[in-house]
This record gives sequence, structure tokens and C-alpha cells, in this order.
Amino acid sequence: MSSKIIDREVLPTNVTPLHYDLQIEPNFKDFTFKGIAKIELKINDKNVDSIQLNALDIEIQSSKLASNIEPSQIVPNKETQVVDFIFPDGTLSKVGESTTLELNFTGILNDQMAGFYRAKYEDKLTGEIKYMATTQMEPTDARRAFPCFDEPNLKASFGITLVSDPSLTHLSNMDVKEEHVENGKKFTTFNVTPKMSTYLVAFIVAELKYVECKDFRIPVRVYATPGSEKDGQFAADLTAKTLDFFENTFGIKYPLPKMDNVAVHEFSAGAMENWGLVTYRVVDVLLDEKNSTLDRIQRVAEVVQHELAHQWFGNLVTMDWWEGLWLNEGFATWMSWYSCNEFQPTWNVWQQYVTDTLQHALNLDSLRSSHPIEVPVKRAEDINQIFDAISYSKGASLLRMISKWLGEDVFIKGVSQYLSQFKYGNAKTEDLWTALSKASGKDVSSVMNIWTKKVGFPVISVKEENNKITFTQNRYLSTGDVESKEDKTLYPVFLALKSKDGVDNSLVLNERSTSVVLKDADFFKANSDQSGIYITSYSDERWAKFSKQAHLLSVEDRTGLVADAKSLSASGYTSTTNFLNLVANWKDEESFVVLDQIINSISSLKATWAFEPEEVRDSLDAFTRSLVSEKAHTLGWEFNDSDSFATQRTKVALFSASCAARDPVTERSAIEMFEKYVAGDKKAIPALIKPSVFNTAARVGGEENYEKIYQIYKNPSNNDEKIAALRTLGRFKDAKLLERTLGYLLDGTVLNQDIYIPMQGMRAHKEGIVALWGWLQANWTEVSKRLPPGLSMLGSVVTICTSGFTSFKAIDEIKAFFDKISTKGFDQGLAQSLDTIKSKAQWVNRDREMVKQYLKTNGYSK
Repeated sequence: MSSKIIDREVLPTNVTPLHYDLQIEPNFKDFTFKGIAKIELKINDKNVDSIQLNALDIEIQSSKLASNIEPSQIVPNKETQVVDFIFPDGTLSKVGESTTLELNFTGILNDQMAGFYRAKYEDKLTGEIKYMATTQMEPTDARRAFPCFDEPNLKASFGITLVSDPSLTHLSNMDVKEEHVENGKKFTTFNVTPKMSTYLVAFIVAELKYVECKDFRIPVRVYATPGSEKDGQFAADLTAKTLDFFENTFGIKYPLPKMDNVAVHEFSAGAMENWGLVTYRVVDVLLDEKNSTLDRIQRVAEVVQHELAHQWFGNLVTMDWWEGLWLNEGFATWMSWYSCNEFQPTWNVWQQYVTDTLQHALNLDSLRSSHPIEVPVKRAEDINQIFDAISYSKGASLLRMISKWLGEDVFIKGVSQYLSQFKYGNAKTEDLWTALSKASGKDVSSVMNIWTKKVGFPVISVKEENNKITFTQNRYLSTGDVESKEDKTLYPVFLALKSKDGVDNSLVLNERSTSVVLKDADFFKANSDQSGIYITSYSDERWAKFSKQAHLLSVEDRTGLVADAKSLSASGYTSTTNFLNLVANWKDEESFVVLDQIINSISSLKATWAFEPEEVRDSLDAFTRSLVSEKAHTLGWEFNDSDSFATQRTKVALFSASCAARDPVTERSAIEMFEKYVAGDKKAIPALIKPSVFNTAARVGGEENYEKIYQIYKNPSNNDEKIAALRTLGRFKDAKLLERTLGYLLDGTVLNQDIYIPMQGMRAHKEGIVALWGWLQANWTEVSKRLPPGLSMLGSVVTICTSGFTSFKAIDEIKAFFDKISTKGFDQGLAQSLDTIKSKAQWVNRDREMVKQYLKTNGYSK
């Protein structure tokens, strides 16, 4: 046993769970619940007479072992979240190989979106405020719902009974075994689950209706509160199709008797993969397809498929401990793209992966405060901090890199063998590498261990001497200030060198430098199709060549070059002029994926220049207009059924970017649509561009427009519109209106789960950035109470409220504030935010004059 494992705060192993019988009864009047737990225990050490369980905010009313032995002492410890049942000497040596601990307890039906909690909502049909009782156990909150062995590798089976008013629906992981009404209460007992981890246990007591899809061999349903269930059909149909696809892909049948998806009104994450009972944020599962943006449709498809991939990878085979979380999340992310690509080839998800998942991974991993993918986790409160872009996006990017290296078919074959070998059990990351090595005949472990256990990624510098090309790797930081002690890792880098002769996939750079000689060096590019996790830095001459060679590059290549050029400008590896020239020369780009990356990268530059003089920001808008406006006017912003997915996405990207850059034609059109819409013409704004139209109304500003957006938020036509309006409330720059929006964050107008949405709108302009930070300082006590450090949302809120700044002065101010308070549970997010500000401050200080000069010379300044 390594010392790393000894360091973990885990329960003693003198007893381990075999089976739980649970009965839970929520009380909606005083927001408490009553519970009975009968836990069958295997006794591993008869000489220890105490039993320790995890419990938090739970009061034990009575307890007995083997039906009649009471503990001599019960010692709860809130700090370690453990309760210790101490029995008289010699008790456990007398009870046989196994025994049952029976507990009666009460708990709080909390409003913190953790454990067994209450979610508030407004009844669509009557307008009254109601509550649903639901669960969120991952990572370590099952202990808030019932006393348990709350560790992923202590699997057991569960028999669950729910008790409530007969009018309410009861749901759990399994199908119903038996239901009856007794003394005016409904008792629902569910069939026993397979062996599973506590973090996957789920139960819901609520007023619910459902839609279903009968295309799969078991019942597939989507549940929602009455009036919303009709919008669940898209997810229900997709669930049936995806379960069938995954069964065939993995060669393992989905092992439970039903699959329910439930829309939950207050929910801290996007969704949770509870076995057989997946819970979602309303907006991530319910979809009014005709009135939704393409982003929303794609998001729902990805989230549903992500959670269903977990039914095998995570639920059937579970990580041994939380440092394996990345494998769970990275794989489910990769798998959702794999199945999306199968069902919707026109979406080109592997191209979009470069602008989306890969950039999220690189952005966070380029910070000094990043962490390795596989990070040692000791305590419960550390776990939430690793539910981030490293676990999800870098994890998925790494799996994409391996799947390209081994071939997708071989990769899936290895995964399927791994799932068969460890089903109903736990496995470590190393076990997957072994299975993939076996399937491929390649040494996967030695490549992957460096990528998973070391922080960061390399920048590959390219030096050219005639036809001899030398590649050198160093650790990349967005602040550009790598110290030699941080630059020890040599990553195994797949160079995938593209030239006029095709792609050479045999080149691996696993030392500091290597050289190759090309027959013709007029055109070459490393990292073909951008499937490696690194950034490539070229000479000024090579960047100039790329700007004329778009026709030789794939969509992924062009997207990657735009993203890399921006990152290299930000960190000082290349001049911002190279980036601006590249995108200026590619203004005839037709792929919506590359356009999205160009627009995102320019937005990133604009965000860094947010506090610069107005005339410079106006010039950046003029530069943007030169790239997008003419194309936007030509393509238009009317959408026809005959438009392909790509055409629709292109129209949306160009219209949105034109409006954001204050193009008079699109701006005027957006305001006309908005006026007609609020006057009652509900067809005036095409659903696909509604968020852009709302943003334009906010950019034009005024109290009247604010009021109109607020009314849309209060009475939306669907969830999509509600979220778009809420985000837009943060886009108004007027101090009085910003104050009004900030007031809604804590007075109950905005649900706790949505608190960050108007903040995202505010972070888009300097007035909002300043107002947000002031608000956070003034309301810190209340914010940290509502979003306890155990929830990853607190870290997100801290990041949003601080990371918009662009100066060293702001870093000092933020540090001074947080020096006075405990940053437990979000210290990682805070450090990442400060690194982000530092990177921006250095970029703008270094290239301020150069950018000003470029804009002037090229005619973008007045």
C-alpha cells in the first residue's frame, strides 16, 4: 500500500457494506425527512468493536446491531463527516461473518442542491410555488441523504422504499416492485439494484408527468413537472436510439430494467448519470426543437449521450477512487461526440471539437495553477475542484489522441474488453491502458502515464533551415514565463506532419528536439487535423505563408492555426500582428467551424483590450466588421427548411458577430425584429438568432429595453428564451440597470443554480466586470452561504466575478480581499483566475502599441 493511499481520509475497513435497505419519507412542510437504513455488513476484523460511517447533517434517532445490540456510544464528527458507533468489547466477535446495522435517522431536505434536497419551481398550470424532493450524491453527498460508506469502491446493492402523499410520483434507480397506500400514505418499494457505488443512488418524490419512447426493449421515459413533459420527446427518442447503439458498440447489454431521465428545477451541474435514473438541469434535457438554437439542440444531444455513456463507463465499471474521475468524464465526453457523429454526420462534431473541447483544455492547462489529469485526492472537499476542463476536456482530448493513434475500432474494442473484465466492480486508469495495449499491441501505458500524471502540455517551436525542419518542445504557459524547474517533462508528442505528400504519422517527438528533412518545404504543418494536445509556434515567414495556403489545409488545420496564433500572441511567442494578418487573409473562409474560431479568438483579444481607450475598441470592432459584415449581408439571416446545418450555423455566426461589432445593417435589423417581437409578433425573431437579437437590444441600451427583456425572462415562451433573456440582463452597461440585475441574484428572482448566467452577460463589458467584483465583495457572506465550498459552483462564481480584469493592479486588489477569508473549496479556481488576469495584463502591455499601429495602418481607426 503506497503512502499516497494511506494519506486519503477514508473509512476503516474492519467492516464493509453488502446491501442497504432504505426507507425515506420527505416532509414538504418543514423540509426534513425521516429515514430507516438497514445495512448488511461483512465483518473483516472481529477484534474491532466500532463501525464508522459517513454522515453529514443527519441525526441518528436510534441504532442497533444484529437486531438488539445498542452502541455504548455514538460519536459524530462534523469536520470529517464521519459518525462512529462504538459497541461493548467483544460485540463483533460474537455476531458471525456478517451482521445488520439498523438506524433510524432524520435529515434536512436542504436547498443547497446536494444530497437529498428540495428544488423550488413555479407550477406552469397554477402559478403557485412548489417543491420537488430529489437527489445529487456525486461526489460525496450520499452521506447527507443516509448514513453510508460513501466511497466509490465500497459497492453494495440497494433496496429502496419511498413514502409520501399518494398524489406524488416516486422514482428510483430500479423499477417498482410493489406499491400500496396505508394510513393515507403511499409506500413504493423498488426492486433491488445491482452492486453499485453510493454516488449513483437516486430517488425522487415529486409531482411529475412523462413522455416515453417505445423503440428500445425496455421502457425509456422523460419526466418533468406537469406542463413541461411534452418537451421531453426529443431526449426520450434519442435515449432509446443511443442505448441501442451503445449496447452494440460495447457488446454488453444495458443491465437495468428501465431508463428514466428527469428534468430537475434546481440543479448545480448539467446532469448526473445516476444508474437508471438520470437527472438533468431543465434546459439540458427539455427541448422545444422548433424554437431552439442549434447550440441548444446540440447541447441536449451531447448531454444525453454523455450521461448514457456513463451507464457503462462509470456505473457498470467504476473508478476505484476519485483521481480516476477524469477517465469517467473524459470518456463520456469522447463517447458523446462519437455517437453524435454517428447519428448526425452533418454536424461535423470532430471539427467542432477543435474549437470547443480542445480549446477549453488548452486554455485551463496553459495556466501555472493547472493540475495533472490524474490528481491525488485526499479529502471530500477537494473532489469538487477537479470537476473542471482538465478532467472533462483534456481527458476527452487525450482519449481522442489515443483513438486516432490506435484507430477508433481498436480503441472501442479495448474499451469493450475493459468493461467486460471489470463489470459491477472498480478499476484503475492503468487497467484501461492494459486493455488498450492488449487490443492494439502498442505500449499505451508509457505514453499515457506522462500525459495523465504530469501537468501541462508543450509548445513545439519550429525552426527552418532550407528543407531541414527542427522541432523543439518546452512547457507552454499562457504567461510565457516558464522557469527551468517547470520545464522538465518531455511529452510523447505525435507530430503528424502534413506536407504535399500527405501525412507522416510515424514521427513521435519524445525528446527535447528532433529534425526531419522534407523534399519540398514550401508547405508543411505539424499536428495534422489538430488531434495532438500541443501548440505549434512557427516563424513570421511561415505564418505569412499559411495565410495564403488555406486551400491546402483541412477545416481542423485552419481552426487549429487560428487558435494557436491567438494563444502564441497572448503569451508572447509571436506578435499579435501574425494573428491579425492570418484572419484578415482568411476573410473568405466558408466553414462555420473556422469562422467560429476566428470570432472566438477576436473576442478573446477584445476581452483583453476591454479597459483600453474607446477609440481602440471601436477600431477592433471595425476590423471585425471587415471580416464578417459583407458576408452576413450576402447570406442573410432568414432561415429556410432547405438550409443545411452548416449554412444555418454560418448565418448565425456571421449575424451574431456583425451585431456584436455594431454593424449598422444587422444592428438595425435586430432592433426591428426585437420591437416586433415584444409588440406581439412571436415569429419576428428566428429562434436561431434570438440570443443575438436580445444582446443587440442590450447593447443599444436604455431602461425601456431592459424592462422588455426582464418581462421576457418572467414570462418566457420556453426555457431557451428564459436563459437567453437572463444572460442579456447582464449585458446592459448603465450603472442603475447593472445594480438592478445584481439585486435579482440574491432576492429569489433568479434560482441559485442560475446565479452565474447574468454574470456571464456582465463579464462581457468593462462596466459589468467592475460592478460584479464590487458586488461579490459586498455580498461575500451571503454568496458563500448559498453556494457552500463543497459545490463547484462557488469556484465558478469566484472565477466569473474576478477573471474579467486585465491589470496587475486588479490582481493585487483581488489577492488583498481573499487573503482575509478562507478559500477552502475554491482556491484552485481563484489561482486560475489570477493567472488568467496576469496573462492578459502582460499581453496588453506588450502589444498595446503594435495593435494600435496595425489598426491605424490598415485603415480601421478613425
